[in-house]
Amino acid sequence: MSKGKKYDFRVTQAENGWKTEITRRMTSTKTVVSKSHDGFATEAEAQAWGQAELQVFLGTLAERNKRRSEKQAKAKLAAALAAEAATDADDFDDEDEFDEE
Repeated sequence: MSKGKKYDFRVTQAENGWKTEITRRMTSTKTVVSKSHDGFATEAEAQAWGQAELQVFLGTLAERNKRRSEKQAKAKLAAALAAEAATDADDFDDEDEFDEE
């Protein structure tokens, strides 16, 4: 299994100049454009924008993933605490039944 970049950018020449696309690799054969910008006068400008924007894009993605994982961790902790509280309540009810006999 080869290790490739999931996110990258490509520069193509269009009729009105150069176009840069930030791409995401969905499968080994399918690539999806996540963001694009066209109208660059030179290929160097398009390359520079692609490199800079890819870094910003990946930074934003990392922040979003961090927020989501923190939210999931909090939800998982809350669910565990609720399950534990329910179990403790059931244990307490069972003890009351035995004390009365």
